[in-house]
Amino acid sequence: MQRRCLGQSGISVTDICMGTMTFGSQCDESLSHAIMDRAYDAGIDFLDAAEMYPVPPTAETFGRTEEIVGRWLQTKPRDQIILATKITGPGHGWFSPPVRGGRTALDAHQIFAAVEDSLRRLQTEYIDLYQTHWPDHGMRYQDSLGALERLREQGKVRAVGCSNETCWGLMKNLWASEKYGVARYDTVQNNFSLINRRCESELAQVCRRENVSLLPYSPLGGGVLTGKYNESLPDNARFTDYIQNGGPRQKSMAARFVNDRTLETTRRLSQIASDLGISPAAMAVAWSRQHDFVASTIVGATTLKQLDESLQAVDLILDRETLDRIDEIDVDIPCPLREDGLRRL
Repeated sequence: MQRRCLGQSGISVTDICMGTMTFGSQCDESLSHAIMDRAYDAGIDFLDAAEMYPVPPTAETFGRTEEIVGRWLQTKPRDQIILATKITGPGHGWFSPPVRGGRTALDAHQIFAAVEDSLRRLQTEYIDLYQTHWPDHGMRYQDSLGALERLREQGKVRAVGCSNETCWGLMKNLWASEKYGVARYDTVQNNFSLINRRCESELAQVCRRENVSLLPYSPLGGGVLTGKYNESLPDNARFTDYIQNGGPRQKSMAARFVNDRTLETTRRLSQIASDLGISPAAMAVAWSRQHDFVASTIVGATTLKQLDESLQAVDLILDRETLDRIDEIDVDIPCPLREDGLRRL
């Protein structure tokens, strides 16, 4: 397994990261610990959590994932684990944040409160990478980044990053960091996969030129790229639950990821994986790892078998011919998450 640095931080991580958003919902604590053990034994030392996990967030489950990770962390040497988590930030209509009065923002008051709660749940004295989960473009960046800088000075946070951020938002934060001498984002964690390749354009250029590392989440397209949605709606799957039981926002998200364009893309990608004698999941994770602006690809799992499929990508390098075949599908079916096929950031 390769190691890469997170932006300018000097923190080195494995190029596969264990995501935890299913821990405490689809995965009970015993299975969650087993999944983290399997990842750790495979050499993965990078874990990504969030205060609002598991998903979908509810008032009853808020913080449960961090608690599960915190108890597991007591069984391992702390200095051998790179631990990332996130402060929620505004929901932007995707959810009603079940914390701090439902009006989560990225001001100093909420940042300080959130980090103390995360440290308590995670049972640790410091967080290696502290990220803003959703951007708050209405905030004064000097204030929010200044609060994150104070956490670094106090030793509670080693590096900071953002998630679900736009190119404009990332550049605005980098500008504020340079102008005011406050904390600088070393990472950006956005959705990036073979059915959502938009990070390859403008965001990739920001990452390369500004030395910010992308941490792609959902490299399997929410499980779509495994092919499990191609025949029918599988049991115990996130988009199945969203389609059958979700609210308007969840149903809308499921419709974006499970549609004729994504399923046809998946069918054609599965054929390439079959020709190579590997699983579609392994190919999808390997493809993500091979981008020069990516530091670590975040994989999730609800079973040990699913994790094992992703771990097949640890030493897998896709050759030029395979990458060209993958690109041909993207030409034929550009941006399958959008019906009009237009890329938007």
